Amino acid sequence: MATLYETLGVHEAASDDEIKRAYRKAAMRAHPDRNKGREAAAHDAFQEIKEAYAILSDPAQRKVYDAVFAQEMSKLRGREEQEARARAERAERAAQAERERYEKYVALALRYSERGHNRDVVFGVLLGRGCDEALAARIADGVAALSASRSQAAAEGGEAGESAPREAPDSTSAVKDAVAPGRQSRSAARHEGLADSADEHTEAATHAGLFSTLWHGMFGIRP
Repeated sequence: MATLYETLGVHEAASDDEIKRAYRKAAMRAHPDRNKGREAAAHDAFQEIKEAYAILSDPAQRKVYDAVFAQEMSKLRGREEQEARARAERAERAAQAERERYEKYVALALRYSERGHNRDVVFGVLLGRGCDEALAARIADGVAALSASRSQAAAEGGEAGESAPREAPDSTSAVKDAVAPGRQSRSAARHEGLADSADEHTEAATHAGLFSTLWHGMFGIRP
């Protein structure tokens, strides 16, 4: 709904002379005699202009209107800010849920890759767990590239000898350092016949530090 100032086409701090000039222009423009064929609509607009001018041209009525207007505007701004905060909170919750979902799929893909399964198997497992196809493909490709990088680094290290320095891509090095402490425990768990659910829990904890590296270094996906 338009304010009285908007009806006359002036700003809220308009002077009395500005309000008077704006009223004359608006009234002339909306007068029924100047709007043939749409007299009814013009009459309604003309009445609104007259009522707006009657209030804004009277200092006492304008003061009351400004006070009420300011109060309503304050309430409106408060509602808008509250709605904006609610939208931001919903967006953050959705983003957090998406990050957690992504982390779960990355941990799952790493676990199957380290058990010796190839890229297609990892991709199929992700699809079977409800991951959408595009994301499953990106994660499977990234894990396959990571596995290949690990194998290459290990082969180069073996050729160079234990005492020779060797370099690996930054993302691979970070992943190897984070995964190494958990390999022995996983192997022992498998030999002891622990349930797969316990193994998954250990794997998820082990790979928690890898997600940032994988997001930025391997998959090109920001959490």
